[in-house]
Amino acid sequence: MALEIEVDPAEAGFDATRLNRIDQHFAKYVEAGKLPGWLALVSRQGKIAHLSTHGMRDVAAGAPVRTDTLFRIYSMTKPVTSVAIMMLHEEGAFELTDPVSDFIPSFADLRVYSGGTARAPQTRPAGEDMRIWHLLTHTAGLTYAFHYLNPVDELYRRAGFEYGMADDLDLAGCCDEWASMPLLFDPGTAWNYSVATDVLGRIVEVASGQTLDEFFRTRIFEPLGMTDTGFAVDRADADRLATLYVADPQGKARPHPKQAELGAAAFELPKALSGGGGLFSSAHDYHRFTQMLLREGELDGVRLLGSRTVQYMTRNHLPGGADLETLALGAFSEVANAGKGFGLGFAVIDDPMAAKVISSPGEFSWGGLASTAFWVDPAEDLTVLFLTQLMPSSTHPIRSQLHQLVYQALVD
Repeated sequence: MALEIEVDPAEAGFDATRLNRIDQHFAKYVEAGKLPGWLALVSRQGKIAHLSTHGMRDVAAGAPVRTDTLFRIYSMTKPVTSVAIMMLHEEGAFELTDPVSDFIPSFADLRVYSGGTARAPQTRPAGEDMRIWHLLTHTAGLTYAFHYLNPVDELYRRAGFEYGMADDLDLAGCCDEWASMPLLFDPGTAWNYSVATDVLGRIVEVASGQTLDEFFRTRIFEPLGMTDTGFAVDRADADRLATLYVADPQGKARPHPKQAELGAAAFELPKALSGGGGLFSSAHDYHRFTQMLLREGELDGVRLLGSRTVQYMTRNHLPGGADLETLALGAFSEVANAGKGFGLGFAVIDDPMAAKVISSPGEFSWGGLASTAFWVDPAEDLTVLFLTQLMPSSTHPIRSQLHQLVYQALVD
């Protein structure tokens, strides 16, 4: 789909010269070999004021990033799943306080890690049922194999989840396997980035009677005109797909060692549909998604969520109003967590001063493993999108620097 600048920056409250600092700054990343290429989009008042690309979607082939390039958005899938679950909530399919085991029986009678090693873990009964709101807020006690912080993380790796979903299991099977392993903590008592949103994806399937890809396609993507987004890439669009890169010890971008396998897998629907990280998308499509969120659930006459639901999702839901620095276990991204809470599927800025980055109270956001990022700032009527393909996202301080460069360009 066509994507182009829709408004003169000055009309949208930007200084065009200052906006160009985004391009000048991130061009240096490409010239230094730190990123293969990127796309940046800034919109205000519903219109694109800045759109730029630089570098390559495939360095070896000399193929540049274009506005229609397809990217692996990894954890930027999570807000889509969160929207899906809240659409079902609005239809009365469940209450946020309902136990997860009502939809996935294996999540009954959970146990919590209390000591020992991965080979001989000690556990105790969980003091609280895992509930749907725990999944939405990442306070469920689940984890990711890649954290390398706790023996439970090792249990996930030993069960085949180190690189995402286990190869031989479908989504239902993955959920049953996660339920068989101990939690890191009692649900609701701490925050840990985890497979929780994948479990939400399974609840979408059970509650709706549709597979996750069908629900996304018929209830979100087609209504919003997101024709480039899905769990697999059409073979006819193979030349649009960006190559995935990883950072070497010096922070330079190198092709992913499993690029051939990843490239081939991109065209096949995976056995386990990951609501936590499985989507491919384009700037056009994710921009449509962020505009729907900015407009509190509606875009071009299509309403996915009620305005009060979006407002509720984008408040800090962490216990006691705590921020992530206080409640999170370990590190999970390149951005600071002070002043930042977590809502139902999004990080939420409560205190920009504590966060030490120019932003607005109420800004909500998330990013992906390959250094992609977005945020929505209702106070400034602003959305920002940055797409690239470098793992891991913690390699460079892209998100904090992007904040500096966008907000310094606002002059109204």
